[in-house]
Formats: sequence, structure tokens, C-alpha cells
Amino acid sequence: MLSHLLKPSLSSVSIALLAGFLSLSAVAQSQLPSLGDRFSGTVSLDDEYQMGRQFLSQLRRSAPTIPDALLNDYLENVTYKVASRSQLKDHRLSFVVIDSEDLNAFAAPGGIIGVNTGLFLNAQTEAEFVSVMAHEIAHVSQRHFARTVDEAQAGSIPQIATMMASILIMATSDAGHGQAAIAAAQGRAVENQLRFSRNNEAEADRVGQDTMFAAGFNPNGMSALFERLVAINRFGRRPPEFLLTHPVTESRVADARGRAVRYPLRNYADNLEYQVVRSRVLGHYANDKEAYVSQSKDKLQQSLLEFDRDAARYNLAIAYYENKEYNLANATLAPLLEKDPNQISYVATQAEFYTEQNEPAQAIQFLQRHMEINPDNHALVMAYIDALIEMRAFSQAAETMLQHALLRPDDHNLWFKLADTQGQAGNISAVHQSRAEFFRLIGDYRSSREQLKFAVRIETEKGSAPAELARLKQKIRDVEQMQRDLNG
Repeated sequence: MLSHLLKPSLSSVSIALLAGFLSLSAVAQSQLPSLGDRFSGTVSLDDEYQMGRQFLSQLRRSAPTIPDALLNDYLENVTYKVASRSQLKDHRLSFVVIDSEDLNAFAAPGGIIGVNTGLFLNAQTEAEFVSVMAHEIAHVSQRHFARTVDEAQAGSIPQIATMMASILIMATSDAGHGQAAIAAAQGRAVENQLRFSRNNEAEADRVGQDTMFAAGFNPNGMSALFERLVAINRFGRRPPEFLLTHPVTESRVADARGRAVRYPLRNYADNLEYQVVRSRVLGHYANDKEAYVSQSKDKLQQSLLEFDRDAARYNLAIAYYENKEYNLANATLAPLLEKDPNQISYVATQAEFYTEQNEPAQAIQFLQRHMEINPDNHALVMAYIDALIEMRAFSQAAETMLQHALLRPDDHNLWFKLADTQGQAGNISAVHQSRAEFFRLIGDYRSSREQLKFAVRIETEKGSAPAELARLKQKIRDVEQMQRDLNG
């Protein structure tokens, strides 16, 4: 259900990232526009966005990511909801879900939002999860990266570049590897740059908590999560990566708790969708699947409130699925579907169950009505594609993915899957073109160019229309320009 795509070597990529950022920043600095806002006189929003695109490419290249459609949809939807009530001026956001049990989350200039699946493991409620998203968005909206450069009076974009390289290192490796890579790249000073000042952390807490309340989330979630993190730090052998970059103190907990009581009283409804995606993560990381089934049964039996019962029931269905007990998974999910037959997360999950138990035709039939109602829903489309692939209807699956890619052109996971499916369908030119898109999105422009040249050769031999050859050759020129821009 949850699966990662790539786990390349980290340290060499991270050091290369730092070099790439510094090259990119040299170009940006030579044509530095005036910012003209109250935050920073050195780095413009456009500078941050352009560096953010390069950061995102390298992050995709370095980190093992999880393409689970329900998980990614949830993250995108809840973060946009928070961002819409924040002080962000640029709402072009991009998301990465990293396959790691370590508790971590980060935001980078350019609207890059990253979370480890470990955040879902540790944040027990949606409000706790959102408190981290709101805090990270506040770092970006208050332009703490650019302000750090100004306060140091460095007057140069490369300092932001090195900070972003540090974020990549700490976000995608354990502490030991992160420290070694930092030392190799820039020394202890880079690690220190990663830590915002206490004033910036306090401001991100305050602004983030205000944003939570404005977006309709319980602001008590921030202090609740902070208290749990303090306990983790107290009893753990080493603190989570999140605490290395966002130290939580007793005073910080008290401040969050004190602010929460000053907001107007409001009733907050629990969101079952958060518990759905959290259950998928919990099941994914359960080492002893049989024991996890037993624990999930007990949790359902002990649940008294309707919300808790529904959450526990979905959790048990996932536990059965992870333990390959598909009939029991179907039976457990059935009451939830009967209660809410149009809930997309339930529908997509049922389709996944059918496909995994070798009944893809049933999955497709089950999905058809729901896809008529929600034709472009990411989770439903991906469940439909998986069923087609299981049926070995590779050409239809590839065509569906290609249409879906028009709506999600920057989804590197989608292009990776599309290339593999086109290979199964025997469309070799299309394989090279999809691989080119994937490599472009992870910043490997040399490989992207090579794949496009392979496609041109195949299309030439086939005698394809001049317009198709011209389109591919233009793509090659575009990628070459991206490479030149990167190298300065």
C-alpha cells in the first residue's frame, strides 16, 4: 500500500547539491532584484522560488519517497487549507512525503513542504499534525531564511543556498550521516545556520498557532505535540531530527499553552480522514503484522465513541490487509462503506483490497461509478491504474496515467510509474519520454537529455511526423538550457 521509489546514496548527492546551489546562487546574485518588503533587502521572493525548485529536484533525488495517493492528497489538502489563512504571499506549494520513521518536517524557501511519515506516527491528532505544518509555513511566510542572511549582513544568496543544503542533509539522513556530510561540505557553520534563532522559532510558533486557529484547527494541538516531543527527548537515546532543528523547551511548551487559552472558545470536530491516513502509516511500519492485528482488535473492542470506533475499524482493516488476510480486511471495511459509501478514502481502500487479492476486474467495476462523480481524484485514478496494471491492460493504464499527468505534471512518482507501464506496453519511445520527465524533475538533466535523444532516434526511424520530432527536439533544448542555468 505504501511503497518507496528510490534510495540513492545521500552524502554524495548532498554535497553535489551544495555545489549546485552555490552555482545557481552566483547567477541569481548577478541579477538580484530589489525585494521591497518589510522583511529582507537581500533576497527576493523570486530568488527563493527559483532556488526552491532546485532544492525540490535534489530532495526528490536524495530521499526515499512514498507515492501513496491518499497520503499525498491529505497532506496537500490540509496544507493548502492552512496556507490559505496564513501570511504566505506566494501559494505555489510543492510537497514531498519521505519514507522514514524518524519524526521530521520542514519547509524551505519556494514553498517546499516536506514531512517524514514519522510525523504521522507521532502526531496522534490532526491538530497536532497541523501545528507542525503551520509552524513550518510560518517560517516561510515570515521569510526567516532571507532574514537570517540579512541579520548576518552577509549580503549574499549563497548563505540561503547552504542553509537549504543543510536542510536536505538533515531531512534525508540519520544524524551521523548528516553531520558527516555537513562537515565535508561547509563545516560546523552550516549546521549552525540550520537552526533558526530563538526569536524566529518563537515567531513561527506564534504565527503558526494564529494560523491554525484562523484555519479552524484546535490551537491546543501545538502544546500537546510539544509535550509529547519533550517526553520523547527525555527518554530517547537521541532526539528526533525535528528536535535538532526545532529545540522544544519547557518555556516554549508553556508559551504555546498560554496562547491557546486566549483564543475565543470554539467547538472543534475530529477529522476521521487524518486517522485514516495515519492508520496506513502505522500498518506500513508494523514489524510484527500478526501482533499488530491483535492490538488493532483490542483497540476496536475498547472504543466507546462512534468516532473512535470508526477510526479503530479502519485501522483493523489495514492491519488485516498488511497481514495478507484480505477477506477479513474486506469484511472489516464493509460497515464503514455501508455507513459512508461515497467516502473516497474508503472507496480507494476497497479497490486496493480487491486488486491485491487478484480481483482487479472487481476493483475496476467498483471504481467506475465513483470515478464518474470524481473523475480526476488522484486516489481513485491511481487505484484504477493499479487495477488495470494487475489485469495486464498496460496500454490502457499508460494512457490513463498520461492523461492524469496533465493535471499533475510535476509528480515525479507518476512519471516513474508511467515509464515502467509504457515499457510493459511495449511503447519504447514513450518509455524514454517519460523517463526524461522523471529525470528532469529530480534535476538529472544529463540523463533527461539522453532519454529524449533516444526518443528522437526511435521516432525518426519510425518516420514520425515532423511536428512530433520538432516537439522532442525543443524539449532537448529546454533541458539543455536548464543544465546551463544550473551550471551558471
